[in-house]
Amino acid sequence: MHVTGTVTPPAPQRTPDRHTRRFGLPVATALVMGNIIGGGIFLLPASVAPFGTVSLLAFGVLTVGAIALALVFGRLAARDPRTGGPYVYAREAFGDFAGFLAAWAYWITTWVSNAALAVAAVGYLDVLIPVDGHRWTACLAALVLQWLPALSNFAGTRYVGAVQLVSTVLKLAPLLLVAVGGLFFFDADNLGPFDASGGGAIGAVSASAALLLFSYLGVESAAVSAGEVRDPRRTVGRATVIGTAGAALVYLLGTLSVFGTVAHDRLVGSTAPFSDAVNAMFGGSWGGWAVALAALVSMTGCLNGWTLLSAQTPYAAARDGLFPAAFARKRRGVPTVGVGVTVVLASLLTVYNYASGSGRVFEVLVLVTTFTATVPYLLATAAQLFHLVSGRRDRVNGARLARDSVVASVAAAFSLWLVAGAGYQAVYQGVLFLFAGVLVYAVLAGRRGRVRSPAGSPADGGPPFAVERPGV
Repeated sequence: MHVTGTVTPPAPQRTPDRHTRRFGLPVATALVMGNIIGGGIFLLPASVAPFGTVSLLAFGVLTVGAIALALVFGRLAARDPRTGGPYVYAREAFGDFAGFLAAWAYWITTWVSNAALAVAAVGYLDVLIPVDGHRWTACLAALVLQWLPALSNFAGTRYVGAVQLVSTVLKLAPLLLVAVGGLFFFDADNLGPFDASGGGAIGAVSASAALLLFSYLGVESAAVSAGEVRDPRRTVGRATVIGTAGAALVYLLGTLSVFGTVAHDRLVGSTAPFSDAVNAMFGGSWGGWAVALAALVSMTGCLNGWTLLSAQTPYAAARDGLFPAAFARKRRGVPTVGVGVTVVLASLLTVYNYASGSGRVFEVLVLVTTFTATVPYLLATAAQLFHLVSGRRDRVNGARLARDSVVASVAAAFSLWLVAGAGYQAVYQGVLFLFAGVLVYAVLAGRRGRVRSPAGSPADGGPPFAVERPGV
């Protein structure tokens, strides 16, 4: 168990080998950028094109909110640099139940999203190798795309970090080619109207923002893996802000370049906007193949990072007795049971998706994750606000009180906006998933109570469920 309030693990956990390595700033930043930038960026320009160039303003507004959230995670990680991110912050501020809800919601988000990401990646793989024509061939391809990142996780944090860094560089190369190179082929006549929606600029910004909101999910990645980061009090905050700002820059420049290289009328109906941009810039018809390869690399790298995150939060909760104890097992720096359970659940959901012959249930579950992902964000920002107004001088930097308060308020508004953007159906069904978690919490809390002695300390032979809180 980590010694609370320090960044150096205790002696019994110091069993480093060649498979285990703590993440430095480059890998931590790659984890943030790689998890934010998945496959959705390759369709974003076409998705917001019907609203006109006013959608670029939505990018700007969302970027401010996302960076505010990144700064909040940086401040919280500096205060408590343990693995678990939002779970740790929510539990430390509000107690076990709030911490469990953060961990439960985040865990659901990760394994359902991994299944969705793998299924979407098959569409890009089909451009390179025809696999989508037969249902079970496509299913097998989706399973392979999930298990390869899982195997890199089983190999240890050294390999996770290497895969994440390489995949992030490989995915950024073609994106930057379009984002930066497109500016040299930019033609203002391609932009189309400022407000193409006809419903007013404010309405167009709100509508396009609803489509873009979830492009920034993953900002918490470095904070969730803080226990595997070198000098997390400094590195997590820097990696989170740099990674979020870098992803935002790629999003904005990429969309602007596509707007300027592909005619608006064509872009509105495009199914591969980056491919169209590459073909417009360099001629020929090889853009589809090149972008499909880039998207496949992007989504595989994203799966690698999200697979690690899917195990980190349950690991932290399991150490506190709020998840089954098996999730607290680590090997080579990775919570292997968490990785295994997550990839199995995602695989079962994938098989069910293909076996049913309809993506309807699958799509509903994916929609639910857009809500469950926001629950840890809102709890984390609430924890920061709690510390700022609690008057605890050991928790708050007085010289930065005003700035931190403004940043936390913006981050809280951004988190609420994410909830609203999920839609009524997602919120309704997401709450049902949370209520199912309440039953799980009741069972675990009851079992935990059985192994405690009458005095409240762990019973003989029982696991030490309580964790000392920093600053208390």
